[in-house]
Formats: sequence, structure tokens, C-alpha cells
Amino acid sequence: MIQHPSYAVEPWSLRETELGLEVLGQSESVFALGNGHIGWRGNLDEGEPHGLPGSYLNGVYESRPLPYAEAGYGDPEAGQTVINVTNGKVIRLTVEDSPFDLRYGRCLGHERVLDFRTGLLERQVEWESPAGKQVKVRSTRLVSLVQRSVAAIAYEVEAVDSELWVVIQSELVANEELPQAADDPRVAAVLEAPLRPEEHSSRPAGAVLVHRTAVSGLRVAAAMDHQVQAPPSLNETVECFEDLARYTVTAILKPGERLRLIKYVTYGWSQQRSEPAVRAQVEAALAAASRTGWEGLAAEQRAYLDDFWARADVEVEGDAEIQQAVRFGLFHVLQAGVRAEGRAIPAKGLTGTGYDGHAFWDTESFVLPVLTYTVPHAAADALRWRCGTLPQALERAGQLGLKGAAFPWRTITGAECSGYWPAGTAAFHVNADIADAVIRYITATGDVEFEKTTGLELLIHTARLWRSLGHHDPQGRFRIDGVTGPDEYSAIADNNVYTNLMAQHNLTCAAMVAERYPDRALEHGVDAEEAASWRDAAAAVYVPYDDALGVHPQADGFTTHEYWDFAGTSPEQYPLLLHFPYFDLYRKQVVKQADLVMAMHRRPAAFTDEQKARNFDYYEALTVRDSSLSACTQAVLAAEVGHLQLAADYLAEAALMDLDDLEHNTRDGLHMASLAGTWIALVAGLAGMREHEDTLCFKPRLPSGITRLAVNLSLHTSRIRVEITADTVTYRLLDGPTLRILHHDQPVEVAEDAPVTKTITRIPFTTPPHQPPGRAPLRREPPT
Repeated sequence: MIQHPSYAVEPWSLRETELGLEVLGQSESVFALGNGHIGWRGNLDEGEPHGLPGSYLNGVYESRPLPYAEAGYGDPEAGQTVINVTNGKVIRLTVEDSPFDLRYGRCLGHERVLDFRTGLLERQVEWESPAGKQVKVRSTRLVSLVQRSVAAIAYEVEAVDSELWVVIQSELVANEELPQAADDPRVAAVLEAPLRPEEHSSRPAGAVLVHRTAVSGLRVAAAMDHQVQAPPSLNETVECFEDLARYTVTAILKPGERLRLIKYVTYGWSQQRSEPAVRAQVEAALAAASRTGWEGLAAEQRAYLDDFWARADVEVEGDAEIQQAVRFGLFHVLQAGVRAEGRAIPAKGLTGTGYDGHAFWDTESFVLPVLTYTVPHAAADALRWRCGTLPQALERAGQLGLKGAAFPWRTITGAECSGYWPAGTAAFHVNADIADAVIRYITATGDVEFEKTTGLELLIHTARLWRSLGHHDPQGRFRIDGVTGPDEYSAIADNNVYTNLMAQHNLTCAAMVAERYPDRALEHGVDAEEAASWRDAAAAVYVPYDDALGVHPQADGFTTHEYWDFAGTSPEQYPLLLHFPYFDLYRKQVVKQADLVMAMHRRPAAFTDEQKARNFDYYEALTVRDSSLSACTQAVLAAEVGHLQLAADYLAEAALMDLDDLEHNTRDGLHMASLAGTWIALVAGLAGMREHEDTLCFKPRLPSGITRLAVNLSLHTSRIRVEITADTVTYRLLDGPTLRILHHDQPVEVAEDAPVTKTITRIPFTTPPHQPPGRAPLRREPPT
């Protein structure tokens, strides 16, 4: 979408200089605001026109049945779908007798700016009504990163060249009509009128609406209050109904006069608390917001983001679009998780209803690595949510005849919502992905209290799953059969390399942490014998290898399968999942997304440099990237094996996934994993960062299009800055105790006020591999 002529490339903001109705759905996603608790899509203030109205509360969903043509034992009976809660964004304007609607009259100017430093979405419009009356409208919107339940809008209308009657109607609207869903499994189900009214009340400048979902039984409250600055002609009224509350202001404006409205909106929900308690919660939040005031909320937001960028900023020189994109991605990843506090981080964050608002392995494998090194407390909160869902995961494992915990493939509350076995329950690797995120967080932060509570509990139950799921064959090898790895075009495979290596890591670390805290482990029933069995299984994990080809098969037998007919597949037939039966995909050599390549990223010590290069070349020819998760991982390995131009190409694909709407579904919400993947492609790819025990390792190399890369990272109580140019890298300790890192495998100590500059080791050029016909990434040519 950034290619649209109305979008500008700027380092610290996303600017739209005219309204493009043809890309309205995409713009609503990219201009979304949130804090992990509240999500507001970037709908126009007046509510119409719209692509998809969207106001979301993390964890608020409705249950729906999952029908099957033939039910099977263990199939989930109910699904969960995120719902559009009460919309507090709507502010309607009438000029004389003409509703302010950009589809009518003349739009003389329209600009929106999302500023990543202030966290504000600003809009300026100049409009002439069908009757020839001109007004200027300015609005600024925020969802507070500090006051979790609060959102606010400053709305101002100015008469231009004549005296005008203006009417502003500020609303709370429940059960908005939604557009029908497309025939695409990645799109959410549409639930009509999911909110049942319970209570509505008003006061002189505000109102409260309380609703409850019919099946899931969640109580949702929304409240609004207003402050007005206006000429003496001002008149105010309030109306309140079951699904609508409206605060109306009327005034006569002379040319140059302005009517300014500050709107505070607060949200709360609960499955257990009473209607009076939930109503009191939003009213208390409203009182705090009103006392803070608009300027105070904006100042809090700026201060919070100043601190965030000091710890998390990534500077890119030589490619202005990538610079904008990585900050756009970091900003949205922050919004998705920073105040989730006991809730999941969905695949779309709170920016849209794609995938029904579910969380997948995306969170632990892509989003949490970013948060761990930038906002570690948010990563810990996300893992505590997983730990809070252990009862469902333990029950699910028991249902499947397994020990330990079987975490769901897709969920909102922790219950399995995937009714499709091969790409759902069989993708057990989600357990190891959770364990990997736990280990990374503990290593990066040194959080002992987390390690011996939440961390230990998650590691124990995930390790038990692997010990139960796998078995020792007659040769003594520990096998894990009948699983689906990251590549969903290869299902129910034996010894998927990614799954086996990640399970090995899970088992090893679970035994290590259990031995570190034996009393705590014993509380969970772990004795020395069980911990030893985990170590034995880990030591014997089987990793298949094809001696004839000199590569690792993605899983047993994969390299003997028939090749997919790439030459006979037209560009219109991608993604393959929408045009071919899964049965045909499962028995061919075709890869949806990085799988074996991801194993080389996550478990690099399991492969030699030569194996990495040969494996990468082999799987490049098979990988079609029908998933937004793939490009960033391919960028990481392309950089490691020396294909720097290809790394830049994949970096751009990950970075521009939503800004360029590359998968044509940004309207359904942003791809959080791909946004996080921009950081991964830069930090793990071009900066070459890997974790080795408690040490960070760097092997930086820049492609020709990027002249400088600087990354800020948090590690334990220290902050380090890594600044890379074509030939050198400088490690600078911003604060905290001296850090020991590895530069191209050589130890380096970095102390405060004593930066260390090292030479970059280059890799000899080799011919880059080929991708399937028509599936090569666009060559990245940085804009001049």
C-alpha cells in the first residue's frame, strides 16, 4: 500500500495525503491504535465509509459450534471468534443540513498521520458540503499505553468562510453491522449482534453501556465522557438506549471560530464480576482519564514512547522504506502486547478479525523474541498467559492419550479451536516454541523468580509431552512420529527436523532448570529419574539426513517425494491452499513456509556451515512462501550463508507485508509475526545475532543497499547498541554492567564509555539459489 501515491516515506511516521476509498480497509489496519487490551481500527471518525468497523477488547469473544461432516474423537466442539465490541470512536458531524461524509460534497484536502514517537493518529480535513459550506476538521486519537482502559479523541471543527450551524454527535454504538466474510479460511466468521444489552445509563456529558455475550457469557462495559470548548451558542443533550448512547453538541460558528470536543472512552470486561462491578470499573477509569486531561494523556504517551525507543530503536541508512517499516513494525508489536497482561497476543494483534482473533505459535516464535530484547515485561506477561492456560492444555493432552500439556494450535482462551487435525493438533511443535520463548526470556533477563515459577512449570509440562509423544526405536534413537512441522503443506510426518531439534532443546533445558530448583520441581512431581529420562531422550533425538543428496530432509522421506509441478502452476493459483487439495500438497516436495530453514535458525549448532549452505539452496527451490511467516526466516539464513542481496529481498518482503499489502488481506488486520519479522531479519539476519547460553553472538554483514544499521538491545540490566557499517561494527554499552559478547566467535568485553570496534569477516561470494518459477522475491532496489 505504500506504493499508493497518497502515502509518503518518512522515518518516524506513516502519512496519508489523500483518502483512497479503494484502499480503505488496508488503511484502517495500518492506522489502528491499541495497547494490548484495547484495539481501535483506524476507521474514519464519522464511522462511514468503512471497510471493516473494528473495536476490540483482548480476550472478548463469542463461542460458536464447529460443525463436522463426520465427527471424530478429540475434535473440538466449539470455536471462538473475536467480536466487535462497543464502538467509542464515532463522532458524526452535520454542517447546516448536510452530514459530513466524504462520499458527498467536495473533499478539498485530507491527511492522516500516525506518529510513532507520540503514539497519536492525527487527521486534518477540508470539506465543502453539497450546499457549498466549507469547514475544517481536525481530530487526534490515542489509545493509552499508560492508562490501560482509556482511549481518547480530540475533535475540532472550524467554520471557513461563512457562519454555520454545526452539530456534533459523539456516540457509543454496539452491534454494528459488519460486512460479509469472504470465502477464505483465513477470514473470521461473522457473528451478527453478539452483544446482549444489560444496562444503559447517562449523565450530563456522558453515558455507559453494559452488554453480555450470549454463549461465552462475557460482560463488556463501555463509557464515555466529554469536555467542550465552544462559543456561547453551545447547546448539549444526551440520549441513551440499549445499543446506542449519543452526546450531541450544537453551536453557531462564525468564520474562523472553532468548536473543540474532547472525548474520553473507557472499556472493561469480565466473565465473573457483576454488572455493577464492571460498570464501576469503567467509570473509575473515566474519572482518572478526565482528571489527567487530554494534554496529560498525550504527555504520558510521549514519555512512554520516548523510553521505548531509547531501548528498542533500529536505525537503517540507505533504504528509507525499510527504516520506516521497521519502526512501523516495532510500534505495532508494542501496541499488540504491552498491556495485554494475562491475555494472548493474537496473530493480527487487535487490528482486525483475521484468523478469528486467534493466537498461534506466531506469538512465541516471532513476536516474543522482539519483546524479550525490547520490552521484556511484555514477553513475560505473554508467557504467564500461556501458563494460565495449562489446565486446558493438560486436559487436552489427556484426551489425546498423552502426558504433560498439549497446547492448542489456535485459541483465544487456551481451548483448542482448530477443527482440522493435520494442521492443528498434529502441530505439536507449538509446545517447544513456548519452551524456547521461556528459555530465551530467562537467559536474556536473568529473571530468577519467573524461572522458578512460570518458567519451570511450562518447561516441565512441555517436556513431559515430548517424552510421552516420542519413543526409542530398536536402534535406540528417540523418534517423534506423526506430527506437522512449521510447513503446513507437509502433514503427519515422521521426525520433522524442526520439531525434533526444538523438542531436544525443550527436554534438555527442562532437566537443567528442574535440577536447579529440585524442591520446586518435586512440587510438580519431577524426581531425578524423570529428569534423567528427559536428558536420555534429548541425547538420542533422531535427526534424519539424506546422504545421497547431502541435505537434511525436512522429515523422514521428504526428499524422496515427487516434486510439485511448479512450471504448471500459474501465479493466480497461489496461495496453493486455496486452489489445490491438501492431499496433493502433502505427498509432494513443496514447502509453504520455512521449516528446515527455520530449524537452522533456531538450532544453529545442530548444523555445520556447509550443511546450512546446501540445505538453504535445496529448500529455496521448493519454498513458495504462502505464509507471511516465511520471508523473515529466509532472510536470516540467506544472510548467514552469504547471499546478502537475497537477504535484502526477503527483508523487504517481510517489512512491507502490510504497507504494500503483499498478500492482499491487510484489510483483515496486520500480520504481527511479519512485522516482528522485520526486526528479526535485521537483527538476526544482517546483524547476525544468535543466543548461545547466556551470551549474545554477532556475525554482522550488510547488503550493498544498506550503508549503516544500528540496533538497541536490552540484556539483563544492561542496554547495548550495535552499530554496523560495510566494514566495521561498534559495540557500545549504553548503561549497565560490563557485557561479554561474541564477535565472529571471538569473545569481546564491552564496558560503559569504552566502545569496541571490530572488523567484519566477509564470506566468499557464491551463486544465489533459485526459487520456484514466479515465487522469487522482488529484487530490492532501494529508492533514490
